[in-house]
Amino acid sequence: MVFEHLLDPVFAPLLNLPTLLAVIILSFLISLIVTILYKFTTNQSLMKDLKQEMKDFQKQIKELRNEPQKAMEVQKKAMQTNLKYMSHSMKSTLYSILPIIIIFSWMGANFAYEPISPGQEFTTAVYFEKGYSGKIELSAPKGIAISGNATKEVSDGAVKWVLKGGEGEYLMEYIYDGKTQTKELLISKNKYTQPIKNVNDGLIKYIEIEHKEKKLLNLYIFGWELGWLWTYILFSIASSIVIRKVIKIEIFFKHKKYFILFIQ
Repeated sequence: MVFEHLLDPVFAPLLNLPTLLAVIILSFLISLIVTILYKFTTNQSLMKDLKQEMKDFQKQIKELRNEPQKAMEVQKKAMQTNLKYMSHSMKSTLYSILPIIIIFSWMGANFAYEPISPGQEFTTAVYFEKGYSGKIELSAPKGIAISGNATKEVSDGAVKWVLKGGEGEYLMEYIYDGKTQTKELLISKNKYTQPIKNVNDGLIKYIEIEHKEKKLLNLYIFGWELGWLWTYILFSIASSIVIRKVIKIEIFFKHKKYFILFIQ
């Protein structure tokens, strides 16, 4: 992503915290930013009036159950008010979407996978198009040790190597069929590079430095292990509820607001 390293100078201290705590802090921060932007980019007095108007329409519709024609007319008015409410409510999204994208990009680049620690064995793999056969050589820089042969035959569309190295940034080279592809490698206690590099050159589909997905939250009741995104969603909902009560703002479609926040 374009923005994944943009916030490193600001959020780098969070990488020294337990990842779960870092995600909770960012969940609260994002909810606070979105809620404050919402409060100051919407006409709260108008929102309150429109909300009351919709409640009045709903009450009228219930009272007109035996008069479908009149109920339909009230329903149309309610829909118009509902659309007006929605249009005013959604204005804040234009202001919040860019900072949310930047923060999400940074979180995805730092919280999705377990880093490769110094001295830890790890695997790199190359995945080929169906039907390809041949040899491929892994050229590892100084500081990276290859377990076994550096040159291997392609088997079942893939080749894997087991590696180990010291802390630092490296550039791996994969040499095959007269071509060379590279993949960045970071060995660190708390950071990593994106595991997959898409190639799609007609022979190689993608190159991967294999990382374990990071699980932050274990919901023992359901047996779920949640990664950073779902952990963020849960704590974002909780944070939004608390912040909205403190700031006291009118919100259009509470659950839809959460959904918009998540996809940003």
